[in-house]
Amino acid sequence: MTTPRFLLALRTHWPEYLMEAAGLGLFMVSAGLFGTLLEYPQSPVHRAIADPLFRRALMGLAMGLTAVGIIYSPWGKQSGAHINPATTLTFWRLGKVAGWDALFYIAGQFAGGLAGVLLVAALLGDSFLLPPVAAVATVPGVQGAAAAFAAEGAMTFVLMLMVLFTTNAASVARYTGLGVGLLLIVYITLEAPLSGMSLNPARTFASAWPGNAWTALWVYFTAPPLGMLAAAQTYLWLRGSAAVHCAKLHHQNEKRCIFCAGRAARRDAEAVKSSPAFVARAPGLSRSATHGSAAPRLLRSFVCLHSLTTT
Repeated sequence: MTTPRFLLALRTHWPEYLMEAAGLGLFMVSAGLFGTLLEYPQSPVHRAIADPLFRRALMGLAMGLTAVGIIYSPWGKQSGAHINPATTLTFWRLGKVAGWDALFYIAGQFAGGLAGVLLVAALLGDSFLLPPVAAVATVPGVQGAAAAFAAEGAMTFVLMLMVLFTTNAASVARYTGLGVGLLLIVYITLEAPLSGMSLNPARTFASAWPGNAWTALWVYFTAPPLGMLAAAQTYLWLRGSAAVHCAKLHHQNEKRCIFCAGRAARRDAEAVKSSPAFVARAPGLSRSATHGSAAPRLLRSFVCLHSLTTT
C-alpha cells in the first residue's frame, strides 16, 4: 500500500513547516513589541520621539533587521525563510515548491503568525491590543483601499523581482536577505501611511484576528500574491524558467534543501523511466524482477525513486 503524498510530505518535511511557523511567529513578536514601544502613547520612547516619520524609520529598521536575522538564521537557511504565503505561492507557480509542501508552508505561516500576535497580546494586554497600536493591524490609510491595493501590489512586485534576480545570480545570491531587509526599512518608513505595510496575507490575518480588524482584508489577500506572481512572470519573460534555481532565499549553506532534493528525485525517476532497460522490462515487472539478486540495478533504482515521486 502506497503512502499518500500529503502524509509523506508531513513525515519528511515537518521540520521545515515548523520553521516557517516559527519564523513568522518571531517576526510578529518583534512587530508587536517594537510597535507598542514606538506607538503606545504612554511609552517613554513614543513621548521622546514626536516625529511620526522618525518613529516609522525606527520601526522599519527594527523589522528590516528582524527579517535579515530570520533569513540568515539556521532555521531560515533550511526552510528558505518564505514566512509569507505570497512568496510560497509564487515559488510554487515557478515549479520550485511541491503542492503539499506549499500547502503546509502556508498553513504553518498562518498559524505561526497568529501565535506570535497572541503571545504579545498575553504579555502586553490592552497597550498592544487597543488603538493606536491595535495589534499592529494593517488597514488602508486615508487615501482608501484602492491606493492601499496599488501600493501593496507595487511593493511586492519589486520585492519578488529583487529576490529572483539576486537568488539566481551566484555573485550576489548570499546578499538576498540584506536586500529584503533594506526594502522593508524603506517600505515601512515611506509607505506605511498608505496601507499599513503588510506584503503578507498571513501577517495581516494574524493582526486582524485579536482585534476583529477585518477592514479591506481583500486588499492584503489579493495584492501581495498578485504583485509577486506578476514579478515572477516578468522574470520568466526576461530570463526563462531555467534561470530559476531554487525556492530558498539563502542557499549558500549546509542545511538540507527539500526543494532541490524533490526536483532531483523527480528528474532521476523520469530518466530511469525513459531508459531502454526500463522500457524493455517495464511490462513484465514482477517482485522477483525488482527485488531478486539478479534484478538490474537500474530497475531497483526506479522502484525506490518511483515510491518517492508517485505516492
